[in-house]
Amino acid sequence: MLMRTDPFRDLDRLTQQLWGTATRPTVMAMDAWRDGDEFVVEFDLPGVSPESVDLDVERNVLTVKAERPALNGDRELIAAERPRGVFSRQLILGDNLDTENVGAAYSSGVLTVRIPVAEQAKPRKIQISSEDSDRQAINA
Repeated sequence: MLMRTDPFRDLDRLTQQLWGTATRPTVMAMDAWRDGDEFVVEFDLPGVSPESVDLDVERNVLTVKAERPALNGDRELIAAERPRGVFSRQLILGDNLDTENVGAAYSSGVLTVRIPVAEQAKPRKIQISSEDSDRQAINA
């Protein structure tokens, strides 16, 4: 006999959608790393059109919003494991990043954001001056 409704399974599915699981979190998956003088962040957004992706920087907060539209029509769903609707994720950026020159590209369902390190945060050499530059070295 085929059961179409199982309240315990439906409750378990709802709980997983709200809080996520280890294999499928409710937020968009991301990787981040430093590559020379910039930080690179990649967000997985499969099935999301580039027009529905919105990227904002306000103060030191980077916000990524994307929407995967709901299925239209009178369909009888057999399985619905891909979350639909609006997703967002916020990253707090440090003061050492240049939020004025953030770049982004979207290709094959992956949003790549590049955030350069601010000039004042880059390591630099400090020249040391000496008042003793006219003195001779002592030879022993």
